Amino acid sequence: MSEKKGNLSLLAVWAIGVGGMVGGGIFSTLGVVISSAGHWAALSFVLGGLVAYATGHSLAALTVQADEAGGIYTFLRDRKQTTVARFSAWVLLAGYVLTCAVYAYTFGAYIAHALNGAAWVSPAMAALAIVSMTAINLRGAGQAAGVEIAIVCAKLVILALLAAYGLSQFDAGKLEIPQQPGLIGIVVGAASVFMAYEGFELLAYDYDDMEDRKATMRRVMPFAIGSAAVIYVLVCLAVPMLTGTKAVIENGEVALSLAGKQAAGTAGLLFVTVAAALSTASAINATLFSSARLAREVANDDALPKAMGKINGEGSPYFAVLTIAVLALTLALAGGLDGLVSGASVVFLLVFGTVNALAWKENVGKRFITMPGTIGAFAALAVLLAHFAGLI
Repeated sequence: MSEKKGNLSLLAVWAIGVGGMVGGGIFSTLGVVISSAGHWAALSFVLGGLVAYATGHSLAALTVQADEAGGIYTFLRDRKQTTVARFSAWVLLAGYVLTCAVYAYTFGAYIAHALNGAAWVSPAMAALAIVSMTAINLRGAGQAAGVEIAIVCAKLVILALLAAYGLSQFDAGKLEIPQQPGLIGIVVGAASVFMAYEGFELLAYDYDDMEDRKATMRRVMPFAIGSAAVIYVLVCLAVPMLTGTKAVIENGEVALSLAGKQAAGTAGLLFVTVAAALSTASAINATLFSSARLAREVANDDALPKAMGKINGEGSPYFAVLTIAVLALTLALAGGLDGLVSGASVVFLLVFGTVNALAWKENVGKRFITMPGTIGAFAALAVLLAHFAGLI
C-alpha cells in the first residue's frame, strides 16, 4: 500500500485526537476529581495521562506493525482471536455511544446555564449538538477534519486564557477540602474520570486516511496526549482559584462557567460557555467520525450487519454514523451523567489495559513503557470497581 494514501495531515490528526479527548470530561467532571483527590486532583490527571501515554505508545506501535486501521479489534482479529475481537469491538462501540451521550449532555447543560433557560433547553441543545455533528460527518472526512481543526484551536485559546487568569491568583489553600482524602483518592479520581483521556485511540481507526500514515501515527500520539494532559492540569489548578473548591464540587456540571463569570463577569461566562460548546461539539464530531469507521471495518468482516459498512458518495459510513448518533441521543436525553461517565471509564480502562498487555506480550514498542501501562490501567480499573462496590 502507498504511504501517502490518505488526506489527513498531522495537524488534522492531532485535532481529531485532542478533540476526542478534551470534550465533556474536563467541563462536567472536574468536581468529581477534586472531591475524590482533594488538593492532589491535578496529580490524578497526571496519573491518568501517564497511563494514556503508555497506551498511545502501545497503540501506535501495534498499528504501524499491522499497517492497517482498526485498533484493538484488528490486532485481535489478525491473531485469530475472532470471538474476543468481535466482543472488544462491540464493547468499544458501546463506550463511544456513552461518551457521545456525555458530550451532548454537557453541551446542553452549559448552554442552558448560560441562557438561564427552562428545563427543555438542555435536552434540546443536546439534540442540536448531535444532529449538527452528524450532518458534518455525513459530508465526509475533509469536512469533518477541517471543522475539527478550527474548533480545537478556538477552545484551546479560551481555556488557556481562563487557566492563565486563574493561576495568576494561585493560592494553595484554595485547593483544600474539609475532609482531605488519602493518597488512594488520587487513583480513584484518575480512574473515575478516565474517559477524559478517551479519544486518542480513535486515531487508529483513521490510519488509512492519514498522510504518511506510519510517521504520522508515531508522532501524533505523544503530541495529542501531552496537549490534553497539560490542559487538564492547568484548568484543574486554575478553576478553584476563581470559584473556591466547594463551588467546584457542588456545581461540577457547570464549574467552568462559574469560573469564567468570576473572572470576567457575563463576558467570561459567555466565553467559557462557547469553549464548552466547542469542546463537546468537537468531541462528538471526532467520536462519530472515528467510531463509525470502526463499525465499518467490523461490518466488512461480517461481525456487524452489512448496512454498517455502507458508505455514501462522500465516503462516509452513513448508516454507522446515524446508528451511533441515534443511540447517543437517546442516552443523552435520558440523563444520568454520573452513570454514563462511570460506565465509559470502566470500558476504556479495560480496553487500554488490553492494548498495553498485547504490546507487552508481543514485544511491540518499548517494554519499559508497555509494562507499566498494563499494570497502571488494570490497577486503576480494579480501584474503580472497588470504589463502586464501596470497598474503598
